[in-house]
Amino acid sequence: MEKIVIGRFDKADFPALNLNDIAVKIDTGAYTSSIHCENIIEKDNEIHCRFLDEEHPLYDGQKFIFEDYDIVFVRSSNGIIQKRYQVQSNIRLFGKTFKISLSLSDRQEMRYPVLIGRKFLTKKFIVDTELIDVSYNQKINEDKNSIKK
Repeated sequence: MEKIVIGRFDKADFPALNLNDIAVKIDTGAYTSSIHCENIIEKDNEIHCRFLDEEHPLYDGQKFIFEDYDIVFVRSSNGIIQKRYQVQSNIRLFGKTFKISLSLSDRQEMRYPVLIGRKFLTKKFIVDTELIDVSYNQKINEDKNSIKK
C-alpha cells in the first residue's frame, strides 16, 4: 500500500460515532490515538462518556455508550502511566475509512479533541510537518467539484 502524505493537523470524520470534520493532531511522539471525553464511567459492562469539542457546538457534550472496550495502560508524555478505556471505531481521511483504536481521555488541557498516534499512522501515512488540513482540503475540493457537475 502506498503511503499517503498527511500534515501535522487535519480534520477527520468518525462515521461510527456520527462525528464530522473533527480537528485532529497528528502526533508521531504518541504511540496510541485518543479522543477527548469527560465523565468516563464504567457501569453495567458499558462505558458512558461525553465527547468534548468546544469548536463544534453540534457535537460538544454528545453522549457515547460503548459496549465493547478494553482497559489499557498508557504512558503520558510526562511519564505517568494512566489506566484508560480503549474502544474500536473508524476514521475517514482522504476519502478512505480506516479502523482505529481510541483511548478515552480527558484532554481538557489540550487544543485538539483527537490525537492520532504512531500505531494508526504506521504503514499508511508519512507526516509532513509543514502541511495542515490535507485530507480536509481534498474533501472540500471533492464536494465543490461534485456540486458543479
